[in-house]
Amino acid sequence: MNVFEIEQLKKIPKVELHVHIEGTLEPDLLLKLAERNGVSLPYNDLESVREVFRFQDLQGFLNVYYSASKCLQKEQDFYDLTLAYLRKCKEENIVYTEIFFDPQTHIARGIALEEVMAGIFAARSEAEARFGVRSQVIPCFERDRPVGDSLPLLKTMERIGGIVGIGLDSAERDNPPSIFNETFAYARSIGLHCVAHAGEEGPPEYIAEALDILAVERIDHGVRAMESTALMQRLQVEQTPLTVCPFSNVALGVFEDLACHNVGKLLEAGLKVTINSDDPAYFGGYLTANIVDTWNALGLSLEQVIQVQRNAIDATFIDAAEKYRMHRALEESLFV
Repeated sequence: MNVFEIEQLKKIPKVELHVHIEGTLEPDLLLKLAERNGVSLPYNDLESVREVFRFQDLQGFLNVYYSASKCLQKEQDFYDLTLAYLRKCKEENIVYTEIFFDPQTHIARGIALEEVMAGIFAARSEAEARFGVRSQVIPCFERDRPVGDSLPLLKTMERIGGIVGIGLDSAERDNPPSIFNETFAYARSIGLHCVAHAGEEGPPEYIAEALDILAVERIDHGVRAMESTALMQRLQVEQTPLTVCPFSNVALGVFEDLACHNVGKLLEAGLKVTINSDDPAYFGGYLTANIVDTWNALGLSLEQVIQVQRNAIDATFIDAAEKYRMHRALEESLFV
């Protein structure tokens, strides 16, 4: 992308659909929270934190990710974390975002779910009022924890209220989506949207399982769909959104570098691709950087950037009238 196109990109109102709030914990805030909460870390300065934030695979990342999450202990911590991300959205002209969080990570440490959600929700309300950034929340079940824990937890979150859907994340290998069938069926029965991580570390068969058994409306990642011609055809026909995260895929070894990423091929095949930052504090950049660097590496066009944003609006869990307004704002921004 040239300088003019990058400036145009900055003006475009953007949408992000795949970001884990715990993965926006920047090194400076991490150290601040550790000191505030008396948490001892194996690193105590920004440079050593950044050194630790280098991974070879998904499991290596998860080990550091869950360790850092120990610093999130109080409602104020979750508020500070969420508001920092939503402030970043304002800077990047992300007008709407659907935020993942991992309730089991915090419950396992004795943190009350009500405290976690109260901090996140308070920051969302303030960000909408102060920054004009709208957001919704999707809790994710960790597929490498006992499946039996997920349905009771969902019912607790149903009682608390305020979530728009549920997701499935964490270590994908040997943890197929199908084992969460009961929990996802219950979520659908109470009107929640369903999404799932599939086809990043796991095989394309996991994507099919998520669609057929969990009845998900979006696939998070999904880049290994290209290993199955039949699945590619299905995704093209059904226009199931894929929330692709280029920096994450490279950092975790799914692709050697951005020049090897298949997002351009997915777009050319007519799939409903969106671009997202996943865990930006760990993977080296937020939404705009993911787009600019990936587009430069693959030689993609500004029109493809715009199409990705149209796809993202279509894939949001908001009503048709709001989607229309967002599409109109996007198109109007192209003529400014």
